[in-house]
Amino acid sequence: MPDPSTARPAAGAARAGEWWAGVRALAPMLLGVAPFGLIYGVLAVNAGMPAWLACAMSAIVFGGASQMILTQLWAAGTPALVMALTVAMVNLRHALYSATMAPALAPLSRGWKALIAYLLTDEAFAAMTRRLDGGSADRGAGPYRHWYFFGAGFALWAGWQVSTLAGVLVGAQVPRHWPLDFFLPLTFIGIIVPALKHRAQLAAALVASALAVACHGLPHKSGLMAAALGGIAAGMLLRDRGKRSGRPREHGGTPEGDRHGPRRRSGSAA
Repeated sequence: MPDPSTARPAAGAARAGEWWAGVRALAPMLLGVAPFGLIYGVLAVNAGMPAWLACAMSAIVFGGASQMILTQLWAAGTPALVMALTVAMVNLRHALYSATMAPALAPLSRGWKALIAYLLTDEAFAAMTRRLDGGSADRGAGPYRHWYFFGAGFALWAGWQVSTLAGVLVGAQVPRHWPLDFFLPLTFIGIIVPALKHRAQLAAALVASALAVACHGLPHKSGLMAAALGGIAAGMLLRDRGKRSGRPREHGGTPEGDRHGPRRRSGSAA
């Protein structure tokens, strides 16, 4: 029977090890997150948003794309309902992230689920899924795996808050007549273009771009929502046509199971 006096320190060390492993996995991504947060802070202040509200959005919304779009809508005087609907549309992808993570989080308490759900972003999701798919059974189903998720999410959260605050402080010194809005599309282009690897993704990007230009004059920036819906529809349509015609999967040729046999299912962790 294990000695409780030694089991507790060992468990604490395991939790700390998982947490720091998550932080280290996310750290390289902060090189791209920090400039994004800085630009958001500058744009928010120059759009007329109070500094406290710009920082509060980073803590409450905690979504780079959503906050960038909210800044643009704020500057245009868009009604709150339209802003809420637009942000909901942009963040719809998080429902897919949550569905992917749900089996691994099922044994956890509601508090842990709420914490990890709050910290679940694009970059954190990438680190978390790599942890789920990583090699050995111990790596995929460790009893303290959720501490890894916590560490990865917290690293991104802290980096985003600091970079936002820096942008707000810098933005207060930048003249408002400078055309800083120009950095917004450039930022998104830099994020999206390297991620376009399949025809469905390319179709979605092209259709959304064309609709965004065509619907630019619509009131309350509602053209952004029309462009998002049109891009999603185009991508799904092309992907469905590819599946019906028997073409290889968009995610890269032959299915994973055909090359390496059935894929191991990740076990759940407490």
